[in-house]
Amino acid sequence: MRNPRRPRSDRARPPRPDRRAPEELAPPRPTSRRAANGVEWLPIPGWDLPWLWAGFSTRKGGVSRAYCAGNAPGELNLGFTEGDHRANVLRNRRLLAEAVTGNARTPILALRQFHSNLVVDATPSDALRPAPRRADGQITAGPGLLLAVETADCIPVLVADRRQRIVAAFHAGWRGAAKRIVETGVGRMRLLYGSRPRDLIAAIGPGASACCYAVGEELFSEFESQFSYAPDLFHEVFSSDPIKTKYPMLFLTQRAPGHSPLGPSLHADLVQANRRQLLDCGLSPRSIQIVGGCTQCQQDLFFSHRASHGHTGRMMAVIGIREAGKARSRRPELRLDSADSMASLNDAFAARFCSPAV
Repeated sequence: MRNPRRPRSDRARPPRPDRRAPEELAPPRPTSRRAANGVEWLPIPGWDLPWLWAGFSTRKGGVSRAYCAGNAPGELNLGFTEGDHRANVLRNRRLLAEAVTGNARTPILALRQFHSNLVVDATPSDALRPAPRRADGQITAGPGLLLAVETADCIPVLVADRRQRIVAAFHAGWRGAAKRIVETGVGRMRLLYGSRPRDLIAAIGPGASACCYAVGEELFSEFESQFSYAPDLFHEVFSSDPIKTKYPMLFLTQRAPGHSPLGPSLHADLVQANRRQLLDCGLSPRSIQIVGGCTQCQQDLFFSHRASHGHTGRMMAVIGIREAGKARSRRPELRLDSADSMASLNDAFAARFCSPAV
């Protein structure tokens, strides 16, 4: 007896990523602000709430010389990396705090990051802890401090509740995005503080953009298994080098697709991955600001772990709640050599940090 013919499946194959040139995916260069103390940082357009501190650092300004050319001015490395001196990093953190808040003594509350979806509730007393908390996101309702996440290619995401004055910071690289750290963090804001999505605003900071962030097929498969919109987050990018286009045989390698300098290579858009999670949390598109910037192709402005093969500094995304009665400083004064500043609470806390994930 003949076997009956198996019915044809009606399921369509999932769409593949579209094809783009790197120039089509490159983000615009963001506009930086230069503070009186020389630090260049990125404010968030439209975030002019009088109670809110927020911004993203660049590599410009500061006193570190570990990752710059011999005759270049010092840089703003904010991570305790092996190549830099701890005293320089501490001084750079005071400079950033002064640039954003007007007060170099404002504590910066960083984390020991490990590419997780762990989010903690931070309080001002955490500045007295003998060691940083191990997490990749933090939320606070406490005024007078800056929550921080460190990056050198991963995507930083800042969120604020305009009604209840709650702030949060998330370290969202590809592992964090795959583990839904932004969705987890916004969920904790709703659970712990009763935040409503319509009251939330978010800002996505600079990181490795889709123009440069080449990945393997395994990452596409991981996202495709979890997110229905995964094909929208990836692009097949072809090299625009005219020499490689005209003489492709000269550049053939035995590397796997996505790991060869000759296209096509698969590129991930982590900015859009985190934006889609914010939208799924109920935020409106108008409440999400994309600050822009690519850490890999704008190395004069940003540190990049990938582009520098691991020998690089760290940037910070910071957000905080201004203390009641504190006036906004229009031109902060630079006072870094006083005994009080050197013994500040921020130094005592920061001195115990290890280099975090990027």
